[in-house]
Amino acid sequence: QVQLVESGGGLVQPGGSLRLSCTASGFTFSMYAMSWYREAPGKERELVAYISSYGLSTRYADSVKGRFTISRDNGKNTVYLQMNSLKPEDTAVYYCNTSRINLGTRWDYWGQGTQVTVSS
Repeated sequence: QVQLVESGGGLVQPGGSLRLSCTASGFTFSMYAMSWYREAPGKERELVAYISSYGLSTRYADSVKGRFTISRDNGKNTVYLQMNSLKPEDTAVYYCNTSRINLGTRWDYWGQGTQVTVSS
């Protein structure tokens, strides 16, 4: 079964940095793209960053472009999100995601989430 486990969240001051990790199991990690989403109170869950299966392509939300970097280590079945120059509006629960298309439907798999709080 697909399992995604996030770690690395916490409390950080504005301008600070955090690195989130997501360790995957239950599938051939190197074959699939991975994403980070976040969900802030009262807001829809939004895509933050995307990385292709071999890490050759990445995409970022405009709000984090230039500050966040997604990367992966297929040998460790792990995807990372390096977050620099953090702002209070980055406060959210961050989720690791992978998806499949099967039987005409997109199937999403999510980690449990890790809380990131940016506050002085």
